[in-house]
Amino acid sequence: MALNLLPDSMLKAMDLLPDSRTPVTLFTRHSIREVVEGQGLAGYDLHLTSDGRDLAYEWGAFLIQNTDRVIEHCISSPIQRCVDTAALMIEGADRYGTEKHTHYIEIVEQGLLVEPGSFVLDIQQAGPYFQKQGALGFINSFVKNALPGMKHPIHGVVDVLELIYNTHPTQMNGLSLAVSHDTIIVAILAIISGQNTVNKEDWPQMMEGLFVWFEGDVFSESKLKWIWRGKKNELSIRDFQKREYL
Repeated sequence: MALNLLPDSMLKAMDLLPDSRTPVTLFTRHSIREVVEGQGLAGYDLHLTSDGRDLAYEWGAFLIQNTDRVIEHCISSPIQRCVDTAALMIEGADRYGTEKHTHYIEIVEQGLLVEPGSFVLDIQQAGPYFQKQGALGFINSFVKNALPGMKHPIHGVVDVLELIYNTHPTQMNGLSLAVSHDTIIVAILAIISGQNTVNKEDWPQMMEGLFVWFEGDVFSESKLKWIWRGKKNELSIRDFQKREYL
């Protein structure tokens, strides 16, 4: 059964979800892709494996079967493995329930969900550091705000969080999908958690993500809540944004 390949953290998170009256977004890394050697960015041409396709389908089905939710919105990096992950999760979700799940996947072209585009202002300046430091080193430098050509870490994270807020489901039983890449997710997790260093153990596995929801009618005044690896956390967006200027 493909669901055996799902990271354990995702099943543990199910017990911590708010009740179905609270809309939730699953902000996830894509499913299992082809393996590539090296420490830099995985190529954009790497596709899901057969196991990865089966896992995305079964995970989508499991979510709907076990959360009493309906997929209302979906945003994705334009990279094919992310789009395929989203489409297969929606296809799996269609196995259960009588309500129609969204079949519209909004492809986020402006770079907010593409690695490492969410955080880059000038790729000509930042690119050589990525090649030299590799993904882990690059993200650690970014978290410490020590790279040229990059947004301030908090600014970069707020841009992604606001995107999620604006595409967040609004109805009861709502579930939204946001499918992205490991570098984007690990950087966001480090910054909202106040970590100064990212280790290999912090790195999200394929098909691992965080459940996110917001309290508040205006993004800048809202409270972010998220579940990651069996722990529930929260953060005031207003207080978080103030940290950019400290």
